[in-house]
Amino acid sequence: MFDIVGKKWYFITLSIVIILCGIIFAGVNGMPWGIDFTGGTVLTVQFDEVVSHDAVEAELAGIGHDEAIIQNSGEDAFIIRSEELSEAEQDELMGNLDQLATIREHSFSSVSDPVSKEKARGAVFAVVIAAIGILLYIAFAFRRLPKPFRYGTCAVIALVHDVAIAVAIFAMVGGSLNLKIDLMFITGILTVVGYSVNDTIVVFDRIRENLGKGGRQSFGTIVNNSLIETLTRSLATSMTTLIVLVSVYLFVGEAIETFMLVLIVGVISGTYSSIFIASQALVLWETGGMRKLFRRTA
Repeated sequence: MFDIVGKKWYFITLSIVIILCGIIFAGVNGMPWGIDFTGGTVLTVQFDEVVSHDAVEAELAGIGHDEAIIQNSGEDAFIIRSEELSEAEQDELMGNLDQLATIREHSFSSVSDPVSKEKARGAVFAVVIAAIGILLYIAFAFRRLPKPFRYGTCAVIALVHDVAIAVAIFAMVGGSLNLKIDLMFITGILTVVGYSVNDTIVVFDRIRENLGKGGRQSFGTIVNNSLIETLTRSLATSMTTLIVLVSVYLFVGEAIETFMLVLIVGVISGTYSSIFIASQALVLWETGGMRKLFRRTA
């Protein structure tokens, strides 16, 4: 039998190392914030004929805005998000695009700094509200067990872990892959939160069943047995989900690239956290290890 609980510090240390690497990369290179959080310009343009995505991308790169995010909005229309464009840059861009094909209509709009800050606050608020709702729901679902709030709190710890891992990964690879933390990223994070909690509840529910069987086994042994019993199910669910996500990422294109990458990272991290983080935190708490850890840290 695998001693997952006995090796909990290896798993916890791995997560800490990844998060610390993300913090270091963010400190050195900065976070790859999108214009939803930093402000910028949004251009909606429609042509009279089909224009390729690569051609539009080349025109933006030609005026020094290769960071722009270009989304197809039909065969002959695009939504372009970039850093702030001056009036001269807007005129130059429209002149270049008009050479590709006749422009039927277009409109520029700006995302100001106050608006971007409001979006950032709203994103944080959404994640916090989701975490509180999950805490209360799991505490209620496990109310027949002693100290049910511990189960909800450990699920939230796993949730925070998954968000931190996703942000760390984007901090490390965002610059090289031209990925931005924008509202699509936040949408992906909220989706990951739901997936991660679902996986954690499955594990916790098996722990509850095994606790109800009684016996003289220690809490750590019961948790370890529960993890082994649910391991195959968790891995099978994650693998089938990842196959779909990777297929969509490879063949759909850039329109939802950020969203799909967040989901891919989140599914892996969510499966990992439900087995190696949430359950281990529960064992530490129930056996007094959490208190000893905080005492040593202090």
